[in-house]
Amino acid sequence: MYRKTLSDLCEWKNGSDRKPLIIRGARQVGKTWLVRELARTEFDNYLEINFDKTPENIQLFKSRDIEKCLQLLEIDAGIDIVAGQTLIFFDEIQAVPEMLPLLRYFYEDRPDIHIIAAGSLLEFLLAEHDFSMPVGRIEYLYLGPMDFEEFLIGLGEDKLFLFLTIYSLEDTVPESIHTNLLYYVQLFWSIGGMPAAVKRYRADKNFTAVAREHESILQTYEDDFSKYRKRINPQRLRKVFRRLPTLVGQRLKYVNIDQNEKSRDIANDLNLLELARIYYPVRHSAGNGIPLGAEVKDRDFKPLFLDVGLVATSLGLNLADLHTTDDLLMINNGAVAEQFIGQHLLFRHPSYKRPELYYWNRAKKSSQAEVDYLISHGIRVIPVEVKAGKSGSLKSLQVFVAEKKVSVTIRFNSMAPSCLQTKTSIAGKDTVNFSLISLPLYMIGQVDRLLVSTLKDTASTEKV
Repeated sequence: MYRKTLSDLCEWKNGSDRKPLIIRGARQVGKTWLVRELARTEFDNYLEINFDKTPENIQLFKSRDIEKCLQLLEIDAGIDIVAGQTLIFFDEIQAVPEMLPLLRYFYEDRPDIHIIAAGSLLEFLLAEHDFSMPVGRIEYLYLGPMDFEEFLIGLGEDKLFLFLTIYSLEDTVPESIHTNLLYYVQLFWSIGGMPAAVKRYRADKNFTAVAREHESILQTYEDDFSKYRKRINPQRLRKVFRRLPTLVGQRLKYVNIDQNEKSRDIANDLNLLELARIYYPVRHSAGNGIPLGAEVKDRDFKPLFLDVGLVATSLGLNLADLHTTDDLLMINNGAVAEQFIGQHLLFRHPSYKRPELYYWNRAKKSSQAEVDYLISHGIRVIPVEVKAGKSGSLKSLQVFVAEKKVSVTIRFNSMAPSCLQTKTSIAGKDTVNFSLISLPLYMIGQVDRLLVSTLKDTASTEKV
């Protein structure tokens, strides 16, 4: 398995002002594997404490004297803790909330010791803590599922990955390579980026086995709901959880989840699922400038699920048929394509930045318009449209360009890449010239790199 985030961990390890690191992410996205891989490649000694399995180990930290705690750890684990050579990992730290504020003392008293913590339901602890958080004395890393390029490497397609990293918009993609990469996009839609599912397919090449892995992961999430019993109705939460994959790509209305439930209760359920990092709200932004989050409508959002493979299984799609279909646009009306692009855009920033994503709509009766996603690149707002097939209207994209006067746009579809200089043709609006970067779905991981060269050309044109 290959994860790009491993390089971020190596950078953290070698940092001069390193703080205890907390990895935040949903259950089974690979947090524990990532830490163990870091330990294997970068450290001589490794000490892991899983507080969910051994909550009694919190007794080792009753003292706030870090030197004494380290001595007890050495005795209990039977290893020497050597600064710079030993990695200490506190897994499932949410099981012992009193452990989190103690991390500050490791930073203050022994910053030379490498400390990482993680927890599958850590967000609940962070959202409702009644203790003093070690602000400024810890740092975070956000981890999502494997992305498409990690997926390629995981299946041994290193050369295809390399091709993507060196491609330029001035180049031509050979038809055979284009077809092959689209094949792997469809394969990714079937398998997704949950490490266990990728590992299962790599071992068995069997879609039934992958579907069983998906079902196991989804059931694990539902089993977690019993832990929320004091706060909310687990049955209702389960209902909301099961409905979300069917609503990807749609503006969410509570009545579409359950018309018999109160909006307030459904909103609370959604908040819990967001805390569990199983789902993310793609919030409406006016898109007038950065930061995009400065002009959001909290009640206007679209749901994005954790992983496209889990969405496919949740929808009851036959993974083998999904993998071989010729018309990608027909798959759940393009929602699977929107999920695929969305989950990549969500985690496109450095891993220390909180994942956030936005979209835009204009809900006028006579002239409705919606842009699938808005992203920022530098000081620019970039509208992004997802068209799973080779066709599709760009009217909404033109409306946004005409209203916001943006100069660069992106479209993802199944066509070969291109960059077109064009202009809007919206009745009653001034004409606006803009660049339309059309990228095949498989180039989602290279969008920022390709934007850089396009924006340089655009800036030169604007100066002239």
